[in-house]
Amino acid sequence: MKYLLALLSVCMIVSCQTQTEENVMESPEELTLLVGTYTARESEGIYMYKFNPETGDSRLVNVTKGLNNPSFLALSPNKKNVYAVSEIEGGSVVSLALGDSTLTEINIASSGGVHPCHITTDKSGKWVLTGNYSSGSLAVLPILENGGVGAPVQEISHKGKGPNKERQEAPHVHSVNVSPNNMDVFVPDLGIDKVMAYRLDAATGQLTEGKSMSVSAGSGPRHLTFHPNGKFAYVVQELTGAVTAFKYSDEGLETIEEVSTLPEDFDGKNSSADIHISPDGKFLYASNRFVDTIAIFSIDKETGKLTELSHHSALGQMPRNFVISPSGKFILVANQESDNIVIFDRDEVTGKISPTNKEIKVSMPVCLLFVD
Repeated sequence: MKYLLALLSVCMIVSCQTQTEENVMESPEELTLLVGTYTARESEGIYMYKFNPETGDSRLVNVTKGLNNPSFLALSPNKKNVYAVSEIEGGSVVSLALGDSTLTEINIASSGGVHPCHITTDKSGKWVLTGNYSSGSLAVLPILENGGVGAPVQEISHKGKGPNKERQEAPHVHSVNVSPNNMDVFVPDLGIDKVMAYRLDAATGQLTEGKSMSVSAGSGPRHLTFHPNGKFAYVVQELTGAVTAFKYSDEGLETIEEVSTLPEDFDGKNSSADIHISPDGKFLYASNRFVDTIAIFSIDKETGKLTELSHHSALGQMPRNFVISPSGKFILVANQESDNIVIFDRDEVTGKISPTNKEIKVSMPVCLLFVD
């Protein structure tokens, strides 16, 4: 009898160990989620979370303090560094070394303009490009050997204005977007209703102006995204809530159509913010402030045209940037004025989103960035 009990005990221990090992093996690797914020209220800087890509659960691991309005973030191609704009009048770029659970400041350089609101890197990892809203300018900064940034090697100021006297009294660069070929750079300017086009020399960091595209007068182009197949690009207009679809080739952009992100019966104030495409290329998403929604469209992969599917509450106030998890399973929406990041399930078949009843509480979130 004692022998039988001992045998059963050993079997139970082995069984438990096997189950534990299986659970460890099956547990998904957490992703790093970085959150850029405005520090006008309670935020202390850039927040780092660990995010479970299967469950949507998250946990705070670090806060990089002492930065002034680190609103927008960019990741270096080698994933060793993060670059943040300091969205202030004397605009600057902060370079940081990325660890597993840390961000360590390397240095600070001028953003080449006033109130930088967007930042990106080229695909060679040699250059940081900034978009400066209030000065209507963009700049190219070199990435140094230690991952830091140097002084701008080029600054370009736009000229002109638009019909909206309150918002388009001057140029307002709102984003800088490097194309998949790392040669074309497209810069939506809210103030002049144009997507300015440039050609990047990756060896020198110099930009040469190309063929720019106009959008509807008074629309205010803001953010741009490329389709995964490389054939199309889409720009969301802040002032009218429209999305302009373009064919994209080495010759530049060619307008396909313009569609509204707002319901037909909408009659009120709106301010569109961000735009993204699902990893499978089937669906396009856009965020709308004041009306506080996420609009969803299906994409015709052959023509690039959009078909409206649905509108969903952002479950917060003033949805700014949002991000689709690398697997496409979740959409995270940063609601600036309600101080929360809402986590939605995404149906990969229909493209529609639904609440998970999970959120991250953080003051004035602006930009969300996954490190895969």
